[in-house]
Amino acid sequence: MNPGHAKKVRITTIFAIVLLIAVFIVSVATGFASLTPTELFRTIFGQGTPKENLILFEFRLPRIFVAILAGMGLAVSGAILQSLTKNPLSDPGILGINAGAGLMVVVYIMFFTVESSSSLYILPLFALAGGGATAAIIYIMSYKKGEGVEPARLVLVGVGLAAALAGATLTLATRLDMENYAFMANWLAGRIWGDDWVFVLSLLPWILLLFPLSMVKSNVLNMLNLNENVAIGTGVNAGRERIVLIIIAVALASASVAVSGGIAFVGLMAPHIARSLVGPRHQSFLPLAALIGAILLLAADTIGRIILDPSGIPAGIIVTLIGAPYFMYLLARK
Repeated sequence: MNPGHAKKVRITTIFAIVLLIAVFIVSVATGFASLTPTELFRTIFGQGTPKENLILFEFRLPRIFVAILAGMGLAVSGAILQSLTKNPLSDPGILGINAGAGLMVVVYIMFFTVESSSSLYILPLFALAGGGATAAIIYIMSYKKGEGVEPARLVLVGVGLAAALAGATLTLATRLDMENYAFMANWLAGRIWGDDWVFVLSLLPWILLLFPLSMVKSNVLNMLNLNENVAIGTGVNAGRERIVLIIIAVALASASVAVSGGIAFVGLMAPHIARSLVGPRHQSFLPLAALIGAILLLAADTIGRIILDPSGIPAGIIVTLIGAPYFMYLLARK
């Protein structure tokens, strides 16, 4: 990387961090019970009233951190999938991975209680099983001997399978009692339901483990994205590395949607924006994509809360209103 480009990457990343902090402050201060800047900083430094402490530390911050972590997970997942498939339209939501995770979420709540403490750690595993099975089916159905996985076929299979899984999820959801059905409806709409610190703790290990691992695999992603034959020639076991990276992408997406809801398009937009700003080198654009994903999801959740207080509009709907036209633009351009 030449010095000029390295400087551009640093400046862009710092700007993204500043923007995330700005959105964080706005999100903390706004809502049904708003906090003035004075009240906010006083509460952060331990001088707030019991009411201000309750609003900030019990209601706002857990939901904000879930949005940040889920946005990062979905963005990095989308970036990995786009590089592996060489398909700019790849996204865990569009390809049906989120739908597979959602199907297993509804299966889980048919037999277990979501509010139990153990479910917060078991639910992501169920979502991972659903997302992983969906990814395997999509890959098998998209693969053609002698041609490999063709990008257009991958998208078509993913969209079709996502629709089928969504139908199955809705069918199963009708068998739930009213309380669980309401929960599932909110999940499908993309409402961030993880509003307690235990949800943050259940998602945090996945991000802390898998994001650094994806960074370790940056060089492999660079080679696979450019030319798989070159990667093989340098001693890279392309088949094994591809499976490992698919597992990382599916795990990040499944764990994220398990506690944040069925949110699509973050994994599509964030990598595209990051790549256009700092180029295709994964060491540069993966961290930026994670930051942009966090900004997108946190901003969407904040806007949803502000527009229709106190019930709010699900973050997934806000993201879709932006992401669907962006998807159509990319589809038309490619």
